[in-house]
Amino acid sequence: MSTYEENESKFMRKAKENPFVPVGMAGFFAIVGYRLMKMKHRGDTKMSVHLIHMRVAAQGFVVGAMTVGVLYSMYRDYVVKPREEQKAVQQK
Repeated sequence: MSTYEENESKFMRKAKENPFVPVGMAGFFAIVGYRLMKMKHRGDTKMSVHLIHMRVAAQGFVVGAMTVGVLYSMYRDYVVKPREEQKAVQQK
């Protein structure tokens, strides 16, 4: 198996384990793309201020996606799994 296939399957495996990683990446690229397109009409705003706002918005989205992903993972590990284990014990 080539290195490319190993990397692709690793990404897909990680995406299935934590579905909010691709959401965070997509949101990051969407925000950066939108802000770069909006750069034409920034008016009197300095370039550095515009880039700082773009970075803060993109990082905020990624941090939000990571937080939701951690909360989802905790819910799955501490609420759903114990319920399933309890049902399995009751069925025996």
